[in-house]
Amino acid sequence: MHRETARTMVAPGKGILAMDESNGTCNRRFAALGIDQTEEQRRRYRQLLVTTPGLGEHVAGAILYDETIRQTTDDGTPMPRALEDAGVLPGIKVDTGAKELAGHPGEQVTEGLDGLRERLDEYRTLGARFAKWRAVISIGDDRPSRGCVEANAHALARYAALCQEAGITPIVEPEVLMEGDHGLRTCAAVTRRVLDRVFAELRAQRVDLAGIVLKPNMVLPGCDSDERPSPAEIARATVETLGEVVPPNVPGIAFLSGGQSDLDATVRLDAMNRIFPNAPWALTFSFGRALQRTALQAWGGDPTKVEDAQRRLRHRLRVNAAAARGAYDPRMDEAA
Repeated sequence: MHRETARTMVAPGKGILAMDESNGTCNRRFAALGIDQTEEQRRRYRQLLVTTPGLGEHVAGAILYDETIRQTTDDGTPMPRALEDAGVLPGIKVDTGAKELAGHPGEQVTEGLDGLRERLDEYRTLGARFAKWRAVISIGDDRPSRGCVEANAHALARYAALCQEAGITPIVEPEVLMEGDHGLRTCAAVTRRVLDRVFAELRAQRVDLAGIVLKPNMVLPGCDSDERPSPAEIARATVETLGEVVPPNVPGIAFLSGGQSDLDATVRLDAMNRIFPNAPWALTFSFGRALQRTALQAWGGDPTKVEDAQRRLRHRLRVNAAAARGAYDPRMDEAA
């Protein structure tokens, strides 16, 4: 079952909508735009996303937050059912966030394994078909440490095993953060090291690699780096790094946007699919802000702006679906 779901999640020309921001993160984004930070406003915004006309044309799955999976649309339809009706698989974020890793200043480990088996059973009854767990790895002086990499890789593997036991397909998300002044080669080396350990732990926990989706960072220089590699250079660094450590039986790689601009994330994904059309895995997107930003700005909490916000979301989905086929044209954005 999880193999079939994984393949569906990375179907050709489709991606994954990450709409699993925590209440705190969602509230901060609302506050920046002058939107009331209430449960009802969050429900209305998530309803806007899941009821976007034609959502299933370019989206195979949508990741929900715990609050959202329990909410309904205005007509009483549960959010997961609304997604299914649109031809989109409902998913759920199951980690409880990254916390400071004891003995490792400046590093974090993601928590949430306690009680996860029971929570997965509940989420499945609520309609979840897949799940997501995010680990964060920072680059800096003496970072990442061996302890940080091993702790996060082990947690990701135990999470994935519990998901498959529950009949839920795991998204495995080890994110090497963009913060810092490191260069492209350093990011490639750290990404390779992290993924190598993650897959070692996945094998140790007897996770079926053909029944997962990998959600990694692209290989990028740090935000404060002076390096300005081209999309083609980033594409080659990313796919060649992945090719050294990601087994070919993994059905798909759905990249996170990780703080990139909307346009940069699209162009770089497109370059990967143009340069590596025969990669062993599907190369697609699982973006959050890079899909939602313009829609959220257009809505601004105003119920009369829902259609405009949905139009903007459809546009970002359409151009990224094109990028997942290696068919993005900059004129698509110029005409928007």
